[in-house]
Amino acid sequence: MTSNRRFAERVEKIDISGIRKLFEGAGPNAINMGLGQPDFDTPDHIKQAAIDAINDGFTGYTTNLGLPELRQALSEKFEQFNNFQVDFDDIIITSGASEALHIALLALVEPGDEVLVPDPGFVSYVALTDISGGRALGVPLTDTFTLDAETVNEYITDKTRVLVINSPSNPTGGVQTRDEMQGLCELADDHNITIISDEVYEHIIYEGEHVSPASISNNVVTINATSKTYAMTGWRLGYVAAPHDITEQMLKAHQYVQACANSIAQKAALAAITGPQECVTEMRESFLRRRDLLIKGLKDIGIECVEPKGAFYAFPKVDNSMEAVMKLLEAGVITAPGSAFGPRGEGHIRLSYATSDKDILRALDIMGQVL
Repeated sequence: MTSNRRFAERVEKIDISGIRKLFEGAGPNAINMGLGQPDFDTPDHIKQAAIDAINDGFTGYTTNLGLPELRQALSEKFEQFNNFQVDFDDIIITSGASEALHIALLALVEPGDEVLVPDPGFVSYVALTDISGGRALGVPLTDTFTLDAETVNEYITDKTRVLVINSPSNPTGGVQTRDEMQGLCELADDHNITIISDEVYEHIIYEGEHVSPASISNNVVTINATSKTYAMTGWRLGYVAAPHDITEQMLKAHQYVQACANSIAQKAALAAITGPQECVTEMRESFLRRRDLLIKGLKDIGIECVEPKGAFYAFPKVDNSMEAVMKLLEAGVITAPGSAFGPRGEGHIRLSYATSDKDILRALDIMGQVL
């Protein structure tokens, strides 16, 4: 049955996620190296905080900004770990980092404005820029999958409003050095460009250090979440910190899009941020072991791959992204095509090693036969 229904151009011009599409064709026993989420359970003390919240009847709305005690804990975390100060009233608790990114772009981007994004980079950067009315421009990365100021400078125009930085990176695992971050911040400040810094993998670093742009520049929106650090992807709990004038504008969008984040998840996040952090160390150590296992295995079967310094993704080279992904899918391994992350991702596939050692070894065996 045909329809004359008209749809808004803002959604018609974006595609369904190239990552999510592939899961529909996977068999029940497929090895999932495509989805970017830890395979660990949420730590018990975090789950218990949610259970207590339910039993205590903490099931209503919170303030739009989020629980004051959670925002205060995050303010202290930013000062102690990220080396910058932000008042707790300039932090908004969101429904995942995705909402934080959405409201930041809605607050900053007008129709026709340009947003510089890493290419390859996380799929939401381009799509949410489009929805916000802006135009995303992909900036090529260095050989170690980082942004450098000299290359970014080539893409700046009088319409450039935002630069998105993601370190550690999805899909490449690249980690910006302190010198690179310093150069990017100075460049952005010189051109009055706001940096949106996606830091959801900040605790999953194997080499180098995590450098928050907000520790260098005042014109930064910092986005984060409990999802990757504490294995809380399904809890949908994110947060965003920014200068007061930006927070005021983001809050307007947040009020009408979401009202407030889930009250029970906020209690769980408070336990995560203020509670014992051994779980974070244990997960990071497991990811490091799995990274080394995967990178050695890829090398042994002759597949070239830059060693990721953070996150839990590898981005090896292949001849044809989609062809490689479909062959692997037929053989029982779910991966993601590099082309889903931008034009310069073509010729790669993304492998998530947030899965068991056994599955990594099985996947490597299949890759050796198929690729």
